[in-house]
Amino acid sequence: MLRSRAQRLRALPLRGLPGRPRSAGRRQGEENPPLSAETRWKDRAETVIIGGGCVGVSLAYHLAKAGMKDVVLLEKSELTAGSTWHAAGLTTYFHPGINLKKIHYDSIKLYEKLEEETGQVVGFHQPGSIRIATTPVRVDEFKYQMTRTGWHATEQYIIEPEKIQEMFPLLNMNKVLAGLYNPGDGHIDPYSLTMALAAGARKYGALLKYPAPVTSLKPRSDGTWDVETPQGSMRANRIVNAAGFWAREVGKMIGLEHPLIPVQHQYLVTSTIPEVKALKRELPVLRDLEGSYYLRQERDGLLFGPYESQEKMKVQDSWVTSGVPPGFGKELFQSDLDRIMEHVEVAMEMVPVLKKADIINIVNGPITYSPDILPMVGPHQGVRNYWVAIGFGYGIIHAGGVGKYLSDWIVHGEPPFDLIELDPNRYGKWTTTEYTEAKARESYGFNNIVGYPKEERFAGRPTQRVSGLYKTLESKCSMGFHAGWEQPHWFYKPGQDTRYRPSFRRTNWFEPVGSEYKQVMQRVGVIDLSPFGKFNIQGQDSIRLLDHLFANVIPKVGFTNISHMLTPKGRVYAELTVSHRSPGEFLLVTGSGSELHDLRWIEEVAVKGGYDIEIRNITDELGVLGVAGPHARKVLQKLTSEDLSDDVFKFLQTKSLKVSNIPVTAIRISYTGELGWELYHRREDSAALYDVIMNAGQEEGIDNFGTYAMNALRLEKAFRAWGSEMNCDTNPWEAGLEYFVKLNKDQNSCFAHFKMENGWVRRWAIRPQLG
Repeated sequence: MLRSRAQRLRALPLRGLPGRPRSAGRRQGEENPPLSAETRWKDRAETVIIGGGCVGVSLAYHLAKAGMKDVVLLEKSELTAGSTWHAAGLTTYFHPGINLKKIHYDSIKLYEKLEEETGQVVGFHQPGSIRIATTPVRVDEFKYQMTRTGWHATEQYIIEPEKIQEMFPLLNMNKVLAGLYNPGDGHIDPYSLTMALAAGARKYGALLKYPAPVTSLKPRSDGTWDVETPQGSMRANRIVNAAGFWAREVGKMIGLEHPLIPVQHQYLVTSTIPEVKALKRELPVLRDLEGSYYLRQERDGLLFGPYESQEKMKVQDSWVTSGVPPGFGKELFQSDLDRIMEHVEVAMEMVPVLKKADIINIVNGPITYSPDILPMVGPHQGVRNYWVAIGFGYGIIHAGGVGKYLSDWIVHGEPPFDLIELDPNRYGKWTTTEYTEAKARESYGFNNIVGYPKEERFAGRPTQRVSGLYKTLESKCSMGFHAGWEQPHWFYKPGQDTRYRPSFRRTNWFEPVGSEYKQVMQRVGVIDLSPFGKFNIQGQDSIRLLDHLFANVIPKVGFTNISHMLTPKGRVYAELTVSHRSPGEFLLVTGSGSELHDLRWIEEVAVKGGYDIEIRNITDELGVLGVAGPHARKVLQKLTSEDLSDDVFKFLQTKSLKVSNIPVTAIRISYTGELGWELYHRREDSAALYDVIMNAGQEEGIDNFGTYAMNALRLEKAFRAWGSEMNCDTNPWEAGLEYFVKLNKDQNSCFAHFKMENGWVRRWAIRPQLG
């Protein structure tokens, strides 16, 4: 019986267990190539990849195949050491988001042809997968996901219990309501996959060197790097940190603290089960979402892997505080079945043949988590030519697609599609070790929870990054998390339900948000916009730089405009408001989630072009209050001697003034599309500024509104939002942004590559603010 067998195995050392699973060791006949085959050394490299797991090797393969010369991978011990060698190897087209499905798709399509291309067996099985719904809300989630599947070429279906039982006859159907079925899903042998990618990389000219631990990274003034190893040094045009759970150590070499933490993940493998052996076809991979485990066929037995709760899961926090043990590579942790027994019992109930199965192996190995469980992929802000591909909790399914994505970006100079959710620059100085651990626990424990729209997760909050209004507003509203900031989503009144109630239907915030919408449309409202990313740019080349960066013209002194940074192929990389505060001095404002994403691009262009400018990130220094609605002028006029009349303070004009003796930079703009101003001020003045505005507006019926209402208002006016109606997947014409693009600008070299694929342009009315 599984339980009694598990009890006996607790006392056994893992490395002596018989029957090591496919994904937990080296296959006969697939040994690493002899070190003598890698005796070459290069003094110069175009790209140096640090780390020989499946992600790093995939990148080496893709770069070399794309024609890049001098691709070098440095691995401290041997290929697959770390997390790759012991992975369960699951592959799936499914992802709850939209963009990452493309990564999964590219991975699977690569794995399907890799054996033919390289001659290396990869052990790829594609029996499909079924996610099981045993609650009505889970069925709702499946229906929600089906509305998103049309974005992609892959098949996905909701299937009835009868079909589920036909495909997985060993399942207890008593609680099953529906399944989400993905044909083509399955599992692959991680070791064999990595060896095949390595063979491909060598075939196309890459050098894979191991053991070659990196001991030092030194940036040079020209943007290149000196990479030191015990075998010698190498000059690299760029480096890519793909070092798995060693990535923190690599980052520390150049003064970066990557927010990563290793967690222990266990799975167990059974011996032959007669009922499994008797099957005529391989079982689809099963994911019991309420039970929080996956289960797949392993030869004639089963492999079972749970995700335990955040209270029971194990974080390897000593590796964060004291570093990874120097010799750790292909080692595992002692198994701990007590942590997962409740999941084992649920699985035995759902798949009864497990009750009499023997466990032949238990794998408890480290995988690396970022705070939000998603990897960090791309160039890092603040360090030239330093790229990362780290934090992979699901490295096998991500490896092929991420290798292609990064290769395309490096070779062509821009990301092939939007993937901002993986941007390493979504984290900042506010991402402390304590925050990282709290979020990693939460993310691991929430692996299989229902994924609602507008989901909020509360571990590790608030961070140090709160606005000056946080204490004033926290008891009046439901806060949302935005790049470390707490920002009001919606406000509640006495007697209203204040709890966080996510849903696929109308929920408790629907009526309050409707009231806030009416508040702004009919009276006047105040919103905290402090999370905006804010940059100050000045210097003798500031105008020349911005004219090169943006598709719009540069606003005159004292004015603001909406401008877009475009990629070389004419895709919308970012949208910012640009305010010309004084001759040659500009305030640039972007969305909270784009702060370092946009700053990195600006800094890179400035350095490459040799522009004489100073860029300061003043996001944390300034608070922002938005005042909007038909009575906005009347309220603010009570507090300033500056004439706010329409003739004197025009739409998109910016002025420095005082509001009740508090210095502000006032911009006549509002994302609501109504009459309004944004007031930029010292963060420490936020509470005082808010109080005087609220007091001054009592006669006009002033009140708060949050980002949910603002989003409804901007949609009504057809105001676009970067990340929704435009991103790196769209050009300005597709997004209806032609009003903001000046095709006659000499600086817009990107338009030389710009082509109208559909041969027509859709015209959108650009509505100015009322009033």
